[in-house]
Amino acid sequence: MTYSIEVKQLKKSFGTLDVLKQVSFDVAPGEVIAVIGPSGSGKSTMLRSLIHLEDITGGTIRIQNQSLVDDGRYAGAAEIRKITDRMGMVFQHFNLFPHLTVLANLELAPKTLKKESARAIRTRSMELLAKVGLSDKADAYPANLSGGQKQRVAIARALMMQPDILLFDEPTSALDPELTGEVLRVIKQLAQENMTMMIVTHEMSFARDVADRVFFMDNGEIAEEGPPEQIFGAPKLARTQTFLQRVDMDR
Repeated sequence: MTYSIEVKQLKKSFGTLDVLKQVSFDVAPGEVIAVIGPSGSGKSTMLRSLIHLEDITGGTIRIQNQSLVDDGRYAGAAEIRKITDRMGMVFQHFNLFPHLTVLANLELAPKTLKKESARAIRTRSMELLAKVGLSDKADAYPANLSGGQKQRVAIARALMMQPDILLFDEPTSALDPELTGEVLRVIKQLAQENMTMMIVTHEMSFARDVADRVFFMDNGEIAEEGPPEQIFGAPKLARTQTFLQRVDMDR
């Protein structure tokens, strides 16, 4: 089987602090993985390592059967770009350019990096704004958008590069509760379209509803993984049970 993501013995240290310890997992095409766990457990570092926003200390990362890093040795710069171009990432804090309109934010990267006509890029940008429910905001600036709208723009921007894999790093943690639902609905729609996704989230009910598998991370390791009904309904480890008892399962 060709996996979308293969990770073996992933290690990441900051000085003497081991943030990731021998992390290994596979993600199948079209699979949705929710990553949960306490703050500081290595969730975001793991995600950022997959798209080369963090250099790992050791291990192997393969994306669609191509080695980003093999036993600690990175591919060349051109190959890294080719691999990471297949992925998109949505961050906690949107990272929109404040001086550009919504439409210009979406079109900047494709115009710079893809050899496509301006018409094709414009057509796709408007289709994606419609997909996230923001067709009427094409000419608005980020300062005039709510947090939920900004995050939906950020999702549309990630989709503009037509990625095969989407990574979400706590996409709703910076939002007021009433704005969280509109972002989660967009992510659920992508899951129904069989987009391969890894989602670091504190929204337990969302993880339970949308994920094919859940990874519980603690102390730099995937302590437990399994289908949502097992992780949330009958976790095997005491530390998984303790974590879930402390969080609001209605979130």
